[in-house]
Amino acid sequence: MLLLISPINTQEAREAIEGGADIIDVKNPKEGSLGANFPWVIKNIRELTPKNMLVSATLGDVPYKPGTVALAAAGAAVSGADYIKVGLFGTKNYSQALEVMENVVRAVKEFNDNATVVASGYADAHRVGAVDPMEIPKIAADSGADLAMVDTAVKDGKTLFDFMNEETISQFTDQIHDYGLKSALAGSVTKEQLPLLAKLGCDVAGIRGAACLGGDRNSGSIHHEAVAQLKQMVEGF
Repeated sequence: MLLLISPINTQEAREAIEGGADIIDVKNPKEGSLGANFPWVIKNIRELTPKNMLVSATLGDVPYKPGTVALAAAGAAVSGADYIKVGLFGTKNYSQALEVMENVVRAVKEFNDNATVVASGYADAHRVGAVDPMEIPKIAADSGADLAMVDTAVKDGKTLFDFMNEETISQFTDQIHDYGLKSALAGSVTKEQLPLLAKLGCDVAGIRGAACLGGDRNSGSIHHEAVAQLKQMVEGF
């Protein structure tokens, strides 16, 4: 299982790198669960990150506007992101989400055929009117994406496990693997929940809060010691 840590700036990125994260995931929590950061921040973080570490960029909790989202995806690819994550927030159903993801995949691959495209749904999709998270594996596969993910849309202290039980999460990861894709799980995941994620078939664990001082994704800041503790745990699975 790979450890994905989500810094918001170069200072936090350095802490995540020092702590040994596998993927440096550039995001902006001020703009939502998968809030997008600026192209120059992605570029700067890619330049300071060792070549053997991957850099991810979130495109945001995106609307049902395939052209807008495809253009954002192209911008992330040009800025140097190896992983490009799309939060399917404004898509209400399979067909809308598929249309967005097909165009994202095309846009990304135009610039970097080796980039990994991630389709992300939300375990609490019912709270925001987004597409059912159990549709995400098929959406990812049918669109040509490389990885399917589930996160939480509303960051109010509730975790992934408040909305999806172990059986449902296992079904989610099994479906992804049946399509030949990788799975990612996130959603205010705690350090104590990491072993369970591994048990349920998670390939990439997405973390921010648990890597921050005080455990707060918004007011806290990523620290290398917290990241190193998480990395040590992940290496044991």
